[in-house]
Amino acid sequence: MDSSQFLSDIKKQYGYYRTLAEQAINQISEEAFFYQQHEGVNSVAIIVKHISGNLLSRFKDFRSSDGEKSWRNRDNEFVITADKKADYMDDWHKAWTVLFEALDELNETNIKETIYIRNQAHTIPTALIRSLSHSSHHIGQILYQAKILTGNQWTSLSIPKGQSQQFNQSMNKEDLDG
Repeated sequence: MDSSQFLSDIKKQYGYYRTLAEQAINQISEEAFFYQQHEGVNSVAIIVKHISGNLLSRFKDFRSSDGEKSWRNRDNEFVITADKKADYMDDWHKAWTVLFEALDELNETNIKETIYIRNQAHTIPTALIRSLSHSSHHIGQILYQAKILTGNQWTSLSIPKGQSQQFNQSMNKEDLDG
């Protein structure tokens, strides 16, 4: 796979997971956003705060400074510091903007550069895969919690249970019609 295809694919995947997370978050109430089953389980608010902090740290000055910024307070990402969903979502949107701006700066030449995360050297593709894996892991947690917190009100973000055959047939029809 060439570099431009990789960059296109990685942007698409980040966008996909961001959309999933936001669709799930939009289904939960303000109260549910902060719900924490017990101290060892992160609320959706904390997961959003952690992903935001991670993306900001990794992708601000992505190619010119270590991905673990001195200004990042990772431990604080696991503490509720605001009481409005909107405050967390503002930081979320900023973080994703920084990520996509960094991705837009990559090209077939500079993608071969080495970057550092916690003083460990990574190729840019490796760092991107690492970050996408980390983000999608936590986004899976958001989806799981949102599904539990909404109960029967949950609107499926994928193929609903019992509808796989229907979905596959519709996809085959689209292939034939397209």
